[in-house]
Amino acid sequence: MKRMFVAPDPGRLRLRNATRAVIGVAAAVAVSEVCGLSLTASITGGLAALLALFTVTDATVRDQRITTALLPLAGFPVLALAATLHGTTPARDAAFLAVVFGGVYARRWGPRGHALGIFAFMNFFITQFLHAVPAQLPELYTAVSLALFAAGATRFVFWPIERRTPPAAVPAALPGTGLARPTTRQAFQATVASALALLVGQLLSEDRWYWAVGTAWWIFVNTASRGETLIRGFRRVFGTVTGIAVGLLVAVPLHGAPAPTAALVAVCVFGIFYTAAVSYSWMMLAVTVMVSSLYGLLGVLDPGLLGLRLAETGVGALCAALAVVLVLPVTTHATNDAWIQRALHCVHAATAEAAARLAGDETADPASRLAELEQLLGRVRLSVAPLVHPLNLVPARKRRARRVLALLDDCAREIRGLAAVTADPEASHDARLAAACWRVEAAVEALTGGTDVTAPTAQPTATDPALAHLHGLERALAELAQPLRTPSGSRLVTQPT
Repeated sequence: MKRMFVAPDPGRLRLRNATRAVIGVAAAVAVSEVCGLSLTASITGGLAALLALFTVTDATVRDQRITTALLPLAGFPVLALAATLHGTTPARDAAFLAVVFGGVYARRWGPRGHALGIFAFMNFFITQFLHAVPAQLPELYTAVSLALFAAGATRFVFWPIERRTPPAAVPAALPGTGLARPTTRQAFQATVASALALLVGQLLSEDRWYWAVGTAWWIFVNTASRGETLIRGFRRVFGTVTGIAVGLLVAVPLHGAPAPTAALVAVCVFGIFYTAAVSYSWMMLAVTVMVSSLYGLLGVLDPGLLGLRLAETGVGALCAALAVVLVLPVTTHATNDAWIQRALHCVHAATAEAAARLAGDETADPASRLAELEQLLGRVRLSVAPLVHPLNLVPARKRRARRVLALLDDCAREIRGLAAVTADPEASHDARLAAACWRVEAAVEALTGGTDVTAPTAQPTATDPALAHLHGLERALAELAQPLRTPSGSRLVTQPT
């Protein structure tokens, strides 16, 4: 958790995004209240606005608008289905599991499928949370529509946040067909985990069983391997435990008083958005306190309910762990290998774009490749996280994984400098740059092909900035060869986790 307080926030993007989210959610709730909608409808609208602002991460503003506009198409039918089947347990459970499978399966279509799948699942979940019935559907549809309008207006009209690089969206899924595709395997894993969580959760509580299913579902969000999912489950339980402790101290004493509870919810919304990118445990703390506050508004909050939430969370995490280990497992080493190779290919592509730009090609754009590389490195860090986590008790693997991350960051830094140089209209191309680019290409091919990387020959101190960055890139790629392989010559990423 220490990382939360020292994590960089370039351009205060996280701060601005979190502040905008509070405004967007508050606007959604305010509109529902002004229209005279019920407390249940206002809560539904607020959660819909939060989801719209949190899950829509397309790379362009145009795509974000389209995805936001499509959210009702994914959410409204599910909302109606959940409300209609509320009193029919077997059919409701079967429908919920179908929504789970479809929501995860949709991730193969990138950020849009990811957002629509989450929104569909959460509409079913929210219906269970609020015990909504068919007679409430018109009011709920109105609340969600108003909320999405308020969130969209806040995001795209009143406070559009410009980005120098695309947002930290879900990168394109790893390739494959059939059961070889990670998203397909994960759909089956999440469905099995949710089915187990549903059965055990109902044994614990016939009214609050959905928390176990929600836990199992969210543990699979933004993960791709066995190790990532297990670590995510640990962090979710840890964040929930700390959140319940805070809830007992802060939310329970409020007894659902509207004004202070609304203020606490606003703080939690801010915390969710501000911490999401750097600490899943902190985000879960904020989510748990927010949920406690909402239960307070509904008049059902007490310490026993928070204890039940903890138990259901533990059940969901355990079921997710069993499913990810036993059902079509996607090993950590295979995922690491795929993401590292994609990052290395992107390094080469960015270098080629920079060389072309220096040669006079106005259409070459190393900055776009740099943005792609930043996203891929974020995904590499996520996939390698199980290797550097304190729960990993193999020091040698932990050291090698950290070395790989450090050298990939060095590559990104050199590419960043190279892109800055190419933006200078006075920069020019010469034979040394072409030779250096060729050596970078050869090093990437060697690293991704499993062959030995030729150590760079001693180079004179480069006075040309572009050449200096290319020499630095060569050194980093050459040094990557050692940590990517064990002493026996095999790849770091091919050692089972």
